[in-house]
Amino acid sequence: MGAMIMALVVRYGLVMLFMPFSALDKIFNFEGALKQCGQIFKPKALAAIILLCGLGIEVFCTIGVVTGVADRACALILAGYCAATAVLYKQFWAQGDFWANPDGKGRTLFWDFLKNLSLGAGFLLIVVGTDGQGLAPFLAHPLASSHPYGVHP
Repeated sequence: MGAMIMALVVRYGLVMLFMPFSALDKIFNFEGALKQCGQIFKPKALAAIILLCGLGIEVFCTIGVVTGVADRACALILAGYCAATAVLYKQFWAQGDFWANPDGKGRTLFWDFLKNLSLGAGFLLIVVGTDGQGLAPFLAHPLASSHPYGVHP
């Protein structure tokens, strides 16, 4: 029972940035989120579609990771989402002050960039597992559960 609770706590710790916080922020501050997304994606309709896709990923994939339903596939999508948001929204290299100002925006974005990539790496641990089998179980059955709570059908 303790291992099941620990697995639940760890998995929720991985996703809690997205669900509920980021997902609710997108819902309650849709215009602000749309404005931020619109800085990267134009026209506004494309930004809205991208934003809604992100919201869907944040809701459905986090539920998959926590419940264990298609959790490896959900974790892979979330890892890609973390990498994409790092590259699109944490562009530390574009600020021009990375080397010149230790307190500048470039340094702040650099740490956020690394945090996004690190979170994505945590999701990849769900995809590949820690049992030494690597990608084989995922590739054999991409939508199967990894059975994080020891419950097998």
